[in-house]
Amino acid sequence: MSRTPGTPMPPSAPSADNCLIIAGQVAESSDVCTTPAGIRIGRFLLDHHSGQMEAGLSREVRCRIPVVACGERLAQTAQQLSPGVRVRVQGFVGRANYREERGLVLHAAQIDVLQTE
Repeated sequence: MSRTPGTPMPPSAPSADNCLIIAGQVAESSDVCTTPAGIRIGRFLLDHHSGQMEAGLSREVRCRIPVVACGERLAQTAQQLSPGVRVRVQGFVGRANYREERGLVLHAAQIDVLQTE
């Protein structure tokens, strides 16, 4: 969506309109970096696999989604995750890069490490 410079931004949607909770295994972890503004950012790749019902039929679902964890607490949690660890991540979805319209990432608001059986 584009807007003409000088026109007001539309009112934002309630946060519940962009909320994702997904569980899976950490597929790849990466280092934590610090932005020029001093915000620590951790990143990892989440591998999800589940069975879902769609149109009355059972369907196997697999996806990988990049997760961005901003702020000291979340970046530290992300830094401690190693591949294979099961997690549940809650947050919102946004573009991976503001220069391109394609590609989504999950911006974590909460990361829970799940107990393995």
